[in-house]
Amino acid sequence: MEINFTASESLEIAVEEQTIPIGHYLRQPQRLVSAIVEPNLIESLSESHFRLKMRPLNFMDIYHFQPTVVLKVWTGASGVVYLNSESCEIRGIDYINDRFSLEVKGKLIPCDRDGRTYLNGKADLSVKVALPPPLWLTPKPLLEVAGNGLLKSVLLRIKQRLLSQLLKDYYQWANYNTELKTASQTSGLSAVENPIS
Repeated sequence: MEINFTASESLEIAVEEQTIPIGHYLRQPQRLVSAIVEPNLIESLSESHFRLKMRPLNFMDIYHFQPTVVLKVWTGASGVVYLNSESCEIRGIDYINDRFSLEVKGKLIPCDRDGRTYLNGKADLSVKVALPPPLWLTPKPLLEVAGNGLLKSVLLRIKQRLLSQLLKDYYQWANYNTELKTASQTSGLSAVENPIS
């Protein structure tokens, strides 16, 4: 029996712009992915591709599994950050792995409103799976409620981490780079004032 599960989540973050605009920060996929998920669950495959080990999931107290997803994260010309899944694997349960597909699509859009910068985000998560025989007798509406709820909880966890980590990381990154720039300019100025003879 094949079944589809879906969930969506959106967010808005008010940004206190630093000396270095957040647009520069958003062009760094590695930092963004680390703001979405704990760094120990990420393997960098290239500048824009990452293997993400999701937290273990529990479906109806029967199946426990841990999907691994390859994500592509990139910034478009207009500053919009895109996130798309490219492949998925469930290790340890071959039956489900062979009959399972997961798709993640996300966007993070910077926009100015009333003199302030905001990040508007939206993520969609969908799963298609052929259920194993032990679940065939379970009513489909019950399965859909459980599956959709599980996906919603995954997106909520990502949203909460993004809300708590993204700005914190942006402010640290901007302050660090501003200090570096200032130190570089100061040392350059000192060299001019005190030329080496």
